[in-house]
Amino acid sequence: MVKYAVSAPQADLLRELAAVSDAVRIAPGRTQVAWALEQRGLIKRTWRGSGHVAVVTADGRYYLKHGKHPRQVQAEKERLEGDSAQAAPAPADGAELVSRLQSASGTITVADPAPRTRGRWRAAYYDALHHRHVPEGHKVRWNGRQRGDCVFTLVNEEAEKAAQPPPVPSIDVPEVLDRPHPLVRATRKAMGRSQGTVDTRGRAEAIPLHVSRPLADRALQIMQALLTEAENRGYTAEPQTDLQCGEALHTLAIVIRGRAFPLALTERTTKVPHKPTPKASESVISASRYRP
Repeated sequence: MVKYAVSAPQADLLRELAAVSDAVRIAPGRTQVAWALEQRGLIKRTWRGSGHVAVVTADGRYYLKHGKHPRQVQAEKERLEGDSAQAAPAPADGAELVSRLQSASGTITVADPAPRTRGRWRAAYYDALHHRHVPEGHKVRWNGRQRGDCVFTLVNEEAEKAAQPPPVPSIDVPEVLDRPHPLVRATRKAMGRSQGTVDTRGRAEAIPLHVSRPLADRALQIMQALLTEAENRGYTAEPQTDLQCGEALHTLAIVIRGRAFPLALTERTTKVPHKPTPKASESVISASRYRP
């Protein structure tokens, strides 16, 4: 059971305390770990001087020997003893399981059943599936096949499908620009033959791009896909020019129902401090030595 579970730091402290016959002082950094062990009844703490000391209890030594808390073992024993009584009310077959689900608004929870009880519910579930007891357009879900609570749910597939959000439409990006959009063609021309960073921001009748040269073609392919999809949906791509501080400012926007949405594509980069290599450092030193 979860409330009896012991973490690795807790188990380490428990073993350390058990290895010593006298009470052990708890270091300030392990106060929370000791508190958790005390809550589980595995150690006993007392205040001595300026801090806590602790000893291992009988339950703590049992845990170290068997790997389980004695209360957990007792709870499991009681659970198994009541297995027959708990299994008796389980549905006899799949038809009864479905009938109960319909009467229970579609969900039944069986709290952490013992093996025989879990097996009875499992048999009813598979009988419902294999003998077509599940109503048309429905399905039965089962969570907790091996451990924990068993939860059975009768699901209306049409209602579930209707409640799901619509899928996000995908846009195919072309691998080759056979018939480029006029703005893509103008942007490619504005890029020129620069081998460094491509920057077409502020260029008239061009798509605002700021990318490294190796990614320029991919950037144009992405913009081709976006512009084509926008126009297929009835929107328009409009280069716009505004005055800012007396100078022309050129931008691009997708206009949807009269509202303009600016469009640009930039490459995110990370600035890495330059660290000279040993060879480069030697060259600098040599040059300084022979400088006239």
